[in-house]
Amino acid sequence: MKHYSEIITINPDVRFGKPCIRGLRITVFDILGWMASGMTSKEIVADYPELNEEDIQAALAYAADREHKIKIAS
Repeated sequence: MKHYSEIITINPDVRFGKPCIRGLRITVFDILGWMASGMTSKEIVADYPELNEEDIQAALAYAADREHKIKIAS
């Protein structure tokens, strides 16, 4: 599996610079929202055939890494 940095792209001209999947207009936030609402990765890929399972895993890995790096202000 590729590292998420090979899949997640950030371009200020695409979705206002939000992290997207391979330059598509589908953001990490979109994927997390769909999963939070109960969709499985298979359902997401079925609804958005331009995505694949590796894209879903990359979005999760990106979110987990970003969460890990957040520092709590005291």
